Amino acid sequence: MKQRTLAREVSIKGNSLHTGDAVTLTLKPAPVDHGFVFRRVDLSGAPELRPRVDFVTDLVRATTIQVGHAKVQTVEHVLSALSGCGIDNAIIEMDASEPPILDGSAKPFVDLIMQGEPMEQATDREYFTLDAAVSVTKGHSSIIALPSDDLRISCTSADDRGIHTQHLSLLIDPDSYMTQIAAARTFTIYEDIEELLKLGKIKGGSLDCAVVIKGDKIISKEGLRFKDEFVRHKILDIIGDITLLGLPLKAHIIATRPGHAINAELTKALAAKLEERKKGPKKKPRPAMVMPDETALDIRRILDTLPHRYPFVMIDRVVEFVGSDALVAIKNVSINEPYFQGHFPGNPVMPGVLQLEAMAQAAGILMLRRGSAEGKATLFMSADKVKFRKPVRPGDQLILNAKLTKTRGDKLAAAEVTCTVDGHVVSSAELMFAIINSSEMD
Repeated sequence: MKQRTLAREVSIKGNSLHTGDAVTLTLKPAPVDHGFVFRRVDLSGAPELRPRVDFVTDLVRATTIQVGHAKVQTVEHVLSALSGCGIDNAIIEMDASEPPILDGSAKPFVDLIMQGEPMEQATDREYFTLDAAVSVTKGHSSIIALPSDDLRISCTSADDRGIHTQHLSLLIDPDSYMTQIAAARTFTIYEDIEELLKLGKIKGGSLDCAVVIKGDKIISKEGLRFKDEFVRHKILDIIGDITLLGLPLKAHIIATRPGHAINAELTKALAAKLEERKKGPKKKPRPAMVMPDETALDIRRILDTLPHRYPFVMIDRVVEFVGSDALVAIKNVSINEPYFQGHFPGNPVMPGVLQLEAMAQAAGILMLRRGSAEGKATLFMSADKVKFRKPVRPGDQLILNAKLTKTRGDKLAAAEVTCTVDGHVVSSAELMFAIINSSEMD
């Protein structure tokens, strides 16, 4: 499938739903891989806004995006029309902050797009094909997106009173969108109108651009266009809101009582999946590999061996290995250690638990030197006979002497570790460890 844009620019005029302002909206052709961009020609410099879920700022009865001082509200109908008609690249120019509401549906925008004569471009369309389920829940509303080879939406629309409950499931393509979805109009509950006016919304609302539900009666200037017009409009909004993903989506979306807020939550979750895919698979840490013929380890080799990272690396160097069962390591204690800010202000002392952690890391390195350590990690199981004899302060160099005392196959081992500063013992402990596969730590 090739990307598509318009052959020529086309315009439409009307009043906005929430601001009530008069606005002219113009759709212009755009090159391949351009996507959709809103351009506010009424503002200095004609700032451009890409419709992305990261820029969403308001979701009360519409979807609003904002970048800096420029914002565009109620973007969902025009984006739904462009996406539903299979358009990939277009510039959406406006001389106000909100597109015209017109008849409350996406059909006038679909007619405008047809006037602009959709045309194929030279580059293939890129899709985001979902490979695992994604779900979000918000109050009584929920949406789940399942892997699919195309875009399908199954939606159930209902209100708190259980009146006008509707359900529809459709395969979404340009033909079904234009014939089954685009003409469905926005709707509201009569009792909600006063509260929306208090919020500064629907200043341009009227029965010309919306269907009003009062009790079990329908109030509008024309009858319902579909028996299930409400659920069709909910699908229209979902299509517009997931356009904020930035790529056409292949998934089966199953929605119960959706709205702009939960639609945005789903799009955020999908965007996170898309970002993970762009970064590629996570790199696995290098396996612990202490070579039997190594007589010492610098900090780079320690980082190759241990999974720990700042601020929890407690060994700076292995000075020497003594035979196969012992080592001497150092930890330089600096005033820059982050824990000294709170332990203790005006009287910095290295916490005993971190001395114990340094002992554990030293013994862990020693254990990984035995046999094949590829893909292995050490798991600290217990500490016995732990003693802290003298305070360790900034400027001290902690010398750690670790020795294996017991081993049980390649799985379990015990070690004795003593820490000294300037030849004086400051702490000591007997430790128990297990060796596990690194994959078991994921």
